[in-house]
Amino acid sequence: MKLLIPGPVMTRAEVRAALAHDFAPWDRDFYPIYAGIRERLLPIAGVGTDTHASLPLQGSGHFVVEAAIRTFVPRGGKILVPMTGGYATRLARLARACGREVVSLPVGESERADPRAVASLLAADPAIGHLAFVYSETSTGVVHDAAAISTAARVAGRRVIIDAVSAFGALPLDLAAMPEVDAVLFTANKCLEAVPGLAFAIAPKARLIGRAGAAESWCLDLADIYAHAEKFGAGSFRFTPPAQVLYAFLAALEIFAAEGGPAARLARYQANLRVLYEGVQAIGLTPYLPLPLQGPIVMNVLAPDDPRWDLLSFVELLKQRGFLISNFYDTALPSFRVGLIGALGTEDYRAAVAAMDDALDALGIRKRKAV
Repeated sequence: MKLLIPGPVMTRAEVRAALAHDFAPWDRDFYPIYAGIRERLLPIAGVGTDTHASLPLQGSGHFVVEAAIRTFVPRGGKILVPMTGGYATRLARLARACGREVVSLPVGESERADPRAVASLLAADPAIGHLAFVYSETSTGVVHDAAAISTAARVAGRRVIIDAVSAFGALPLDLAAMPEVDAVLFTANKCLEAVPGLAFAIAPKARLIGRAGAAESWCLDLADIYAHAEKFGAGSFRFTPPAQVLYAFLAALEIFAAEGGPAARLARYQANLRVLYEGVQAIGLTPYLPLPLQGPIVMNVLAPDDPRWDLLSFVELLKQRGFLISNFYDTALPSFRVGLIGALGTEDYRAAVAAMDDALDALGIRKRKAV
C-alpha cells in the first residue's frame, strides 16, 4: 500500500528494518546514537551546537507545539496567530488551553499570511509578546513566507515560534538569520521520512538557560529537556524514549543525507506535485489551489460535482488499487487531500492518478469538475 498522506508518510525498507533492533535507552552504547541524531538535525535548520539545541520529545507534533508555547510564552501572555487553516486553529487552541491569550489574524484558505498585516497588528498591540505561525499549512497546502513573517516580528521586537511540522527537512529554513525565533518545531515522520513517535524543537541555548519550570509541566518543558542534557549529557533522555523509533530515525537521516539534504528532497516533492497537479487536471478534476499558491507538501483536489460522489467510497476504491489518501475533508469546500511527501516519486504519482481515474469510473462519475 502506497501512503499518499502528509503523515505518517511512506517509509523506506531500511527505515522499517531498523525498527527490528532492540535497545536499552539507558545503555552507554545507545547514548552516541541519540546524541548523534540531535547534532545532525541542527545543520538542517542552518545552525550548530555553539548556539542552538535540538530538543526531542516523545509524541506527535502537537506535543512539541504545546511544549514550546508553555516554555517560551508566559502564562497570561499574548500570542499572535495567523489563522491559516486547520493546524493554525489547533495551535491557537493549544495556546488558549495553556492559559495564553490568542490574538487572531484572519487569513483566507487561498492566501498567504501577509507580513504587513502581521506588522500592523504587532504595532497596534505592544502587549503581544510572541508570534506563532504554521509554515506549511497541512490542511490547505499553502506554504507561507516564514522568513518574511518572522522578519516582521523581529522589526517589532517580538519573539517567534514556527510550527514547521510539515516543512522541516524540505522547505528553506535558516535560523542563523532569524535570531527572533525561540523555537522551530517538527517531527520525524514528515519530510524527514521516518516513523512517527518523535517530535523536536530547535531553540537558541540562550533562551533556554534558567527557564526550566516556567512551562508548568514537567513532561512538556523544553528548558528542562535542555537542562537535563547539560547535566547528564546529550545522549541522556529524561524519560524512557522510543529507542527503536530513534534508531529508525537515524536510518532515515542517513538516507536524507545521501539523497542530498533539503534541496534534493524539495526537488523530489516539487516533481511529485507537478505530476499530480497536471494529472488530476487531465482526468477532469480541479485542484483546490491555483498553482502559484500550491505548496509541495500536500495538495487538495475539489470533490466532483456529481451526486454519485462519496469520499469514503472513493478512498476504499483507491485502497483496492494500492493507494491510501486521507478519508476526511479539511477545507471549506469539500476536497480530498493527497500528500506529496514520503518515500515516493513521480512514477508513484502517475500510477496514483491512473488509479483515481479508474476509481471514479467505478463510482460512475462523469461530472468531475467542481461547482
